[in-house]
Amino acid sequence: MRWLGREESNDVEDGGSGGGGGRGLGIGGGIIGIVGFVIYLFTGYNPTQLLNQVGGDQQQTTEQSAAPSRLSQSDSTNLHFTRVILKDVDTTWIKIFAGMGKTFVKPKLVHFQNEVDASGCGMASSATGPFYCPADRKVYLDFGFFDELSNRFHAGGDFAKAYVIAHEVGHHVQNLLGVSAKMDQMREQMSETDYNKMSVKLELQADFYAGVWAHYEAQMKNSDNQSVIEPGDIESALTAANAIGDDRLQEEATGHVSPDSFTHGTSAQRMYWFKKGYETGDIRQGNTFAEGAL
Repeated sequence: MRWLGREESNDVEDGGSGGGGGRGLGIGGGIIGIVGFVIYLFTGYNPTQLLNQVGGDQQQTTEQSAAPSRLSQSDSTNLHFTRVILKDVDTTWIKIFAGMGKTFVKPKLVHFQNEVDASGCGMASSATGPFYCPADRKVYLDFGFFDELSNRFHAGGDFAKAYVIAHEVGHHVQNLLGVSAKMDQMREQMSETDYNKMSVKLELQADFYAGVWAHYEAQMKNSDNQSVIEPGDIESALTAANAIGDDRLQEEATGHVSPDSFTHGTSAQRMYWFKKGYETGDIRQGNTFAEGAL
């Protein structure tokens, strides 16, 4: 992926590092991720964690000064890369929303080390994996996840990392379009098993949206008039989607697969919806909630 020297987003924040670093805010609603092995890899926006939501409108806040992270050379490179990708993703969705007669409100992305307090969503550690907090409209990411994706799950390459960011922004798109609010309303009416199924559909739609972004990214050129996407980039994203399917993760963690506990979709489903978004570039084709869509 040709990203060096390209325009960067100004909406990337330093969330600090370690316990006590960053800003501490009491939970006032929102989500963090799922409890268990799968959260370590790719939680994204998981509505099942609403079970841990604090009732009422009360919110206690305790603010501390943010401690800037000391970035390694690798993380410094990841920071510049993340800024470029976020700029690209924002540009894509600004155009798509404009075509629908809507305004795309850009999300913020917070990079952190070890753990972070997400406003409205509570405390998260690096083990939670990347996630989106709808309460503050921010994506949270520890760059160490990129190393895990490459070294442990053999889903390396810049475009695999870009897919992760685009997936999380996909949850922001859902939030802006009201999908997330509808999920919240449905939670009280469903069993945990049924709600997990809805969670899968939500995650697969975010994969689809990541594919839609890739569709438009493939049309972009760098300053040398070269395509931003290089041969093998889409395959890199598909490898990442395959590596973090619920079935594969459960099999590796426990030796068996429990479909009723899926929250993100199988490897095949994640690849299918990303590829569909990439091939069509049409947001209208991403209704993963339709009967028989999975």
